[in-house]
Amino acid sequence: MMSDTHEETLTPVTRQPPSSAPNSAPKPKLTAREARRRRRKSRRRGEEILGWILVPIIVFGVWWGVNAGFEFFGTTPGTVWDQLMMVKKQLEKKV
Repeated sequence: MMSDTHEETLTPVTRQPPSSAPNSAPKPKLTAREARRRRRKSRRRGEEILGWILVPIIVFGVWWGVNAGFEFFGTTPGTVWDQLMMVKKQLEKKV
């Protein structure tokens, strides 16, 4: 069986030097308003990304801190709630 995939040797391709794009016009300088608008847009985008990262970390930190406090005092949230309701009932009886 005869294969014609390699009939002749490949010829090297000559590279052309990269030319600067002569067809593209220089970008116009931004006005002060447009520059401020772009800075504000990028700052808001950065704040949004930072918020999506920091808010869950803060929420987790508060949750961890509350649980650590309960463990330190050797109690549970249910016990604290029951005791608060007892104090409320005692205060209502005195009035």
